[in-house]
Amino acid sequence: MPATPRKARSFGKSAAHQRLMMANLAASLFAAEGIVTTEAKAKALRPIAEKLITKAKKAQEGEPLRVHRIRQIEGYLGDKEMTNKLVADVAPRYADRNGGYLRILKLGPRQGDNAQMARIELV
Repeated sequence: MPATPRKARSFGKSAAHQRLMMANLAASLFAAEGIVTTEAKAKALRPIAEKLITKAKKAQEGEPLRVHRIRQIEGYLGDKEMTNKLVADVAPRYADRNGGYLRILKLGPRQGDNAQMARIELV
């Protein structure tokens, strides 16, 4: 029997390493509001970062789950400073927007290994 197809992209490392890599990319994205990375990593980062922004938007509403959502974001990112920036600065910008918070711009191949590069940024 053929193997079951994987749902997520694999970057040749363990699942724990991939989760931490995506968390670091997301934290860098929120800190600089735009980063340059490989196209595959940018495409894998987009759904993760959009879900974090949506959680931050829901934390803005002042509902009883506010603290829970902030702790979920902090648990994923592992950085209080970036969590605070995401909830206080980034999320309010998208209060009237239902998704589509990120833009991926293709930049062409990298000089050293010819990997396709892309810039992922907040809209």
